Amino acid sequence: MSIWWLLPAVVGVALFMTGALRRYALVRSLIDIPNARSSHTVPTPRGGGVAIVVSFLLALPLLAAMGLIAWPLAWALLGSGGSIAVLGFLDDHGHIAARWRLLGHFAAAIWALFWLNGLPPIDALGFSLVLGWVGHVLAAVYLVWLLNLYNFMDGIDGIASVEAICVCLGGALLGIAGSSQPTEFVAPLLLAAAVAGFLFWNFPPARIFMGDAGSGFLGITLGVLSLQAAWVAPQFLWSWLILLGVFIVDATFTLLRRLMRGDKVYEAHRSHAYQYASRRFGRHLPVTLAVAALNLFWLLPIALWVGWGGLDGLVGLVIAYAPLIGLAVKYKAGELESR
Repeated sequence: MSIWWLLPAVVGVALFMTGALRRYALVRSLIDIPNARSSHTVPTPRGGGVAIVVSFLLALPLLAAMGLIAWPLAWALLGSGGSIAVLGFLDDHGHIAARWRLLGHFAAAIWALFWLNGLPPIDALGFSLVLGWVGHVLAAVYLVWLLNLYNFMDGIDGIASVEAICVCLGGALLGIAGSSQPTEFVAPLLLAAAVAGFLFWNFPPARIFMGDAGSGFLGITLGVLSLQAAWVAPQFLWSWLILLGVFIVDATFTLLRRLMRGDKVYEAHRSHAYQYASRRFGRHLPVTLAVAALNLFWLLPIALWVGWGGLDGLVGLVIAYAPLIGLAVKYKAGELESR
């Protein structure tokens, strides 16, 4: 079986399954009702991200059996992504206390790190740092933060899907052109295919939302792929952090600002930069397209420059993030919404 046959099959499965999930959500009244903290105005079915999860995870063992990805990576993705998706699905259908969700998040991160052998050495400014157990703790926090920030950033039509596709295509391009082991980067292509099938239904104006099952799954899966990439080539971790810059900067800047103000950070809000921007433009589409443009025309070239050894990773990260921080300030990320 060729990967070029498998990818369109995954797109088709995700496309068909999202449509079926939409009908299921309508029958079961799994509807996201707009409120004062919402960025949408029309009641919309939720939970479509399950299609991404199923189409991706079902294909992983095939890739491993074909020798296109290593079995340890497959187990890391299956266990961590699957458990986070189940946790999110249950939360979508009811409510799970934050402490139990967080416990599940760290358990999934530890599972993934076990199969990945923890955090790889970090190269920065000509030095290689081996952080030992401290690095493993930081890696777990990184995975948990990434899955949560992805949930925070999934607030307008298409934005989380477009981000995932852009990041995955960038990661795949790094592997194909900049690594001696390009088969390690087939997994990002597979994830991009799964998300593409869902995006047909989620593109503005969205006919179904991703839900916690899909957004959390994407966050931790992208995190696992970034750490796996760093084991292949240390500079690739910086490249993936650059590719993820739009979401990392907006979510982190917003969180820090709300923490400094003493807000209850676990409460729902709509003070991310992308949310302010969508209200300023009056539509979701311009913001989602702007995220795609930032990824493709700004972050991707810098990530490739770093990945191919032309620029130190830390320096590249600072260059890449500087205008993103400027946009976060411009669009009032973390500010209280005026009444």
